[in-house]
Amino acid sequence: MQHKAPRRTRERILELSLRLFNEFGEPNITTTVIAEEMNISPGNLYYHFRNKDDIVNSLFSQFEAEITRMLAVPADRKANIEDVWLYLHLMFELVWRYRFFYRDLSDLLSRNRKLELHFKQILAHKIKVAQQLCLGLRADKAMEANDLEIDALATNMVVVATYWLSYEYVRNPRKYSEQQAMADALARGCYQVLSLIGPYLRGETHLLFQKLAEEYLKKIK
Repeated sequence: MQHKAPRRTRERILELSLRLFNEFGEPNITTTVIAEEMNISPGNLYYHFRNKDDIVNSLFSQFEAEITRMLAVPADRKANIEDVWLYLHLMFELVWRYRFFYRDLSDLLSRNRKLELHFKQILAHKIKVAQQLCLGLRADKAMEANDLEIDALATNMVVVATYWLSYEYVRNPRKYSEQQAMADALARGCYQVLSLIGPYLRGETHLLFQKLAEEYLKKIK
């Protein structure tokens, strides 16, 4: 039988650090804690990463690559409400996987110049994608909104999505990392963002939106 090659120490450090940052918050985890959890010496950890910021930046590079691949609109057709649903679903799942960035966002940006610059770019990209999705709906007569309304709507969608998990953490911090609590939080987030779009939708798209909203409400209950 062939055996899988053991994961490299660097990959294991990143995987463990992500779990610890997500569970306990990045400010509460030191490189000493990571080394102890890995059962390696601090020197071994520093061979792979100069300091904790180096670990954070490496995790952010992973996150940035994933979200860049995800943030795309259909190139061969007009966007529909199901594209918006898929975009939200995938975005919330990705945000959850790297949730410490969002929960500790202000602290991280205040002391990490790379994150400050790149996170601004990610937010701008999210807004652009939301605008393109809305413009696609409008072009298909599925949405009735002028350019100013679409710009405001796209910004509001990104604001709610960006800070939703922080809101959920404040609501119930003790259950924040539980699997069911996570599923409920993601469903509520998708519903809240979708609810921003609802008043602008028309015709069959509005009916489909109502169906999707009802499905989310069932998950939330």
